[in-house]
Amino acid sequence: MAGTSGTHEGPVRVLIVDDEPELTELLSAAVTAAGWRALPARDGNSALRLARDCAPDIVVLDGMLPGMDGVHVLRSLRGEYPRLPVLMLTARDALEHRLDGLSAGADDYVTKPFSLEEVMLRLRGLLRRARPAETPERDESVRVLGDLVLAEQSREVQRDGTPIPLTAKEFDLLLFLMDHPHQVLSKAQILEHVWNASFDGEGNLVEVYIYALRSKIDKGRAPMIRTVRGVGYSIRAADGGA
Repeated sequence: MAGTSGTHEGPVRVLIVDDEPELTELLSAAVTAAGWRALPARDGNSALRLARDCAPDIVVLDGMLPGMDGVHVLRSLRGEYPRLPVLMLTARDALEHRLDGLSAGADDYVTKPFSLEEVMLRLRGLLRRARPAETPERDESVRVLGDLVLAEQSREVQRDGTPIPLTAKEFDLLLFLMDHPHQVLSKAQILEHVWNASFDGEGNLVEVYIYALRSKIDKGRAPMIRTVRGVGYSIRAADGGA
């Protein structure tokens, strides 16, 4: 299966899906400079064929493509390669499109215009999470809050016994919240810990991920993720207990 185990030999294979030749060339150059192999595709159908033929380890996917748009490409990729890391590229004013991408299974996103350094940092982070066998093994650590259960090592989440699939960043955000139950965490704290650095980019990044996480954790259930206006976010058991 493409991009799920890192078992093939050779450099990391990066599928780059964008219809802008200049941008594709820049991304390909950055990937090649990192010692990886760039696999460029200009539309959704070409991307899906290339994924089947070349077994990429990770995907950079533009949300706005001619014909089959990025969200449809993402859903097709997720159907065949559920663990393949995907970084989406989105327009700065396309909040709804970003939410659609996260709901379809994007692991992370950056907005245009962006720096190549930021894209490479995001890709390296996604690859580390996708290849747990290549990182030091940690003891199984399970968090329980009310009817919500998170298993850190297996990266599985359940609520009331029902499995909840999360993207890599959604899982990291939930893990950080559950490590600090009942505490109000500011956006700056969340950015620093979940994104591993101080981040001065798009202001609504945290809001977008909180919204996506709520749509999976709280939808149809008593809410656990709370907003404290002007301060930040917290998580607590639905009944208010520990």
